Amino acid sequence: MKAICPLSQIPVRFEPSERSEMVTQILFGETFTILEERGNWLLISMHLDNYEGWIDRKQAMQVTDEFIQKMNNSSNHIVTDKTAVCYCKNDSTYLLLGKGCQLPVNVGNTFHLGNKTYTTVSKSKAIPKKFSVSKVAAMAIDYVNVPYLWGGRSIMGVDCSGLVQIVYHMCGMDLPRDSAQQALKGKPIDFVDEAQPGDLAFFDNPAGEIIHVGIIIGPGKILHASGHVKIDKIDHNGIFSLEQGAYTHSLRIIKRF
Repeated sequence: MKAICPLSQIPVRFEPSERSEMVTQILFGETFTILEERGNWLLISMHLDNYEGWIDRKQAMQVTDEFIQKMNNSSNHIVTDKTAVCYCKNDSTYLLLGKGCQLPVNVGNTFHLGNKTYTTVSKSKAIPKKFSVSKVAAMAIDYVNVPYLWGGRSIMGVDCSGLVQIVYHMCGMDLPRDSAQQALKGKPIDFVDEAQPGDLAFFDNPAGEIIHVGIIIGPGKILHASGHVKIDKIDHNGIFSLEQGAYTHSLRIIKRF
C-alpha cells in the first residue's frame, strides 16, 4: 500500500511506540510505502531515500498507485518560503507548511489532496529536474538559527544530515538520510582551500566513524546544525566554533556533487 503525508510533518520512530526515538520526519506531500501494520502503527519505507521506521497510522493518508504515478509525472512544487499558509476551501481551515514541503499535483496556486482543495498564498517552485549546486548555499542560509532536533528535517527543527538532505532535494538532488551514507557519494576534494559553495564537508569521531556533515557556503565558512543551524569557520583541522572558541568537529573529507 502507498500513502502520503497530509500533515506539516510526521515523526518516524525507531520502534512502534510514542516513547521511541524519532529517527526522521516525513514532510507534507512526501510519499511512502506501508510495509507492515502492527496495531496503531505502520512500518513504512520513504520513497525519497528508502528510509524505514514506524509512524502512527492516524497520521497517514492512503493513496493509489495511479496517484503516485501522477505525482511523479507532474511538475511537483516545493515550498520555498520559510512557511506557507494553505487555505482549505472544503472546511475553511488553514494548513501551515514549512520550507521543503511538497505540494502534490500543483496547478497555479491550487493543489488537491484526497477530497480537499487547497490554495496557497506563499511562494513555491517546481522541483528542478537537474541539480543546481549554485543554489545550495542560498537555500541553506534560510535555516540559520533553526534549532537542532535529532531526526528533524523541517524548518522547525533539523539535524545535520536532515538539513543537507532537504536542501539538496530542493536543489534537484536526492541524497541518503544519514551523514555516513551521504559521505559515500560525490567526488573527493583534496584540500579545504579548493572547496566551493555547495560542497559537503564530513567529520568523524576518534573511531573514524562519520558523525557530522555541513555545507560549505564560502571560503573558510561552513553552515551546519549543531545546537542550532549556524555558520562557523572551517580549515584543514575541522570546524572552529565561533561560539565556543574551539575546534568542535574533526574534518574527514570534503565531497563535491
